[in-house]
Amino acid sequence: MIMKRRSAVAALLALPLVLSACGGGGGDEFTAQDGALQIYSSQHRNVTDAWAQAFTEKTGIQTQVREGQDSSMGQMIIAEGDSSPADVFLTENSPAMTLVEREGRLAKVDAATRAQVRTGMAPSTGDWTAIAARSTVLVYNTEKITEAELPKSLLDLQDPKWKGKWGAAPGGADFQAIVAGLLANTDEATTKTWLEGMATNAQVYQNNIATMKAVNAGEVPVGIMYHYYWYRDQAGDKQGSANTKLHYFGNKDSGAFVSLSAGGVLKSSDMPKEAQQFLKFVTSPEGQKILVDSGSMEYAVGKGVASDKALPPLDKLNPPPVDPFVLNSDKVISLMTDAGLL
Repeated sequence: MIMKRRSAVAALLALPLVLSACGGGGGDEFTAQDGALQIYSSQHRNVTDAWAQAFTEKTGIQTQVREGQDSSMGQMIIAEGDSSPADVFLTENSPAMTLVEREGRLAKVDAATRAQVRTGMAPSTGDWTAIAARSTVLVYNTEKITEAELPKSLLDLQDPKWKGKWGAAPGGADFQAIVAGLLANTDEATTKTWLEGMATNAQVYQNNIATMKAVNAGEVPVGIMYHYYWYRDQAGDKQGSANTKLHYFGNKDSGAFVSLSAGGVLKSSDMPKEAQQFLKFVTSPEGQKILVDSGSMEYAVGKGVASDKALPPLDKLNPPPVDPFVLNSDKVISLMTDAGLL
């Protein structure tokens, strides 16, 4: 165990990862602490750290968090293989988890943990579970476009009349998950055509926040992103969203895709019992309340736990009937690359 916990794949250390610890020190170069539960996380740092700290306080089990981006962390776990120090993997979007799942790296999540999560948010494979959710939305500038002029469907944005009039961040895992939802809800030909239209019509931004700010500033009338960026800004100084509102496509449209943040336990974990215990805590009413109270404005997925009252109810969003457990991130990257978006 000690050798495994202290090992690292040298080629992967250059990836942009951050280390934090509850009950132990950290450093610029990752060294797994012997005896600490290793949490690889691409979830929001404040949420993961709050979960880890509360878990340690409740159980006495020490935790260490290694942070990074969805795709890089998923690839890291695969590259590290059986020697990975990781015990638990938390993602922002489920495609990063399904990537690891397809490689056979995940253990079954305890049935008691899956039972704490709302129906449809734990895969039939039992290999991982949802820990939070976020909805796709259209953010629009109320001074640049009227509600009646908004697109009726996400697919409308491929129309030439939207050239230069909408923005998004194709380089981010969030948007790539949205495209994965589009692919699952339609087909490859439809997705390919839409991406080609995007390459012609859309203004490209660095991330969701930049997209929202561009819409707010009137650079483009509308943008595609996740809901919680807007609600967080609205709860603050509103500098990035004062001139905007959100439009929810609903009607099972691809633009109403709901992405799940995922949690899983690694088969190679040195602390499988503690790892399962942590995931059970995260999905418990206590853990889900930590998510809600964090100010992240993500949706709680635990049974009986209400999300922030500012959010439209999760069960009223009417998303497309996409199976989130088979979202194909590899295919999405290929299609987006072919379209010149990556």
